[in-house]
Amino acid sequence: MSRRCLAFLLLFAAVFRGQAVPKFKADSTLVLIPVSVTDHSNRFVLGLRKQDFRILEDGVEQQVVNLSGEDTPLSIGLLYDCSGSMGDKQQTSRRAVTQFLKTMNTPDEAFLVTFADEAKVAQGFTSKPEELDLKLAFLQPGGLTALLDAVHLGLSEMKKARNPRKGMLIISDGGDNPSRYTAKEIQGLVREADVQIYAMGVFEPSISLGMSTEEVSGPRLLAEIAEQTGGRAFSATAGGDLPSVATRIGIELRNQYVLAYQPSNQEKDGKFRRVEVRVNPQPGLPELKVHWRLGYYAPRR
Repeated sequence: MSRRCLAFLLLFAAVFRGQAVPKFKADSTLVLIPVSVTDHSNRFVLGLRKQDFRILEDGVEQQVVNLSGEDTPLSIGLLYDCSGSMGDKQQTSRRAVTQFLKTMNTPDEAFLVTFADEAKVAQGFTSKPEELDLKLAFLQPGGLTALLDAVHLGLSEMKKARNPRKGMLIISDGGDNPSRYTAKEIQGLVREADVQIYAMGVFEPSISLGMSTEEVSGPRLLAEIAEQTGGRAFSATAGGDLPSVATRIGIELRNQYVLAYQPSNQEKDGKFRRVEVRVNPQPGLPELKVHWRLGYYAPRR
């Protein structure tokens, strides 16, 4: 058996057993792309086969060598905004996180990063949701919103994850103030990281004169960060929307396909490779909506 075939088998075995697999780098054989498929009513479409998908890298079609639709263990990072602008929204935001934690399974793990004037790890990885709930119960809102610093810290903390599938959930109004890192720097980092980012945006129903520039631009910032990774940003303009949004994100993370392919472009040039995923028309179904990670950085020599 060739070394390449052996590498394939070992990687697939690790994925199916729920073991950690290395994120795609120079010495990896396969690119793994998480994909969510929904119909026109936003219902998840399950039961698709490998041949139902097409993958293009920089416009060149690739061969899908494996498709996994199994519910594998998750490592989740919760990035929770406790700044002053979230003051009136804290109670509902906490309830939304509690609702999300109910979607966790026993092998899952999660950590909590809180951010206001600065970001900090309030709770490292744990498989006990009650430990996260306890940390949230004692938070007092106040200060500015170091959202970008929180994303940077969350990506750093995620390096300790033990599960193969990784995601982060941001709960915020999206208005960044005092971060050391810029939006451009963070967007570069999330492109490199093997982490899907989702956001629950807690926004005012309409723009008012008293809102800061950061608060106005918050929805766009959250959407740009999430979409780079194949995740999504959900808006909640009414407090009652948050728990249902949290539940939907938890369900989406569990109803994904993971497509694997070996890129035909083997150049180790460090450039960003743009990925496009398409689903072939399905008999009896209207056109389906697909969400996927937009690309990855090729390795360097």
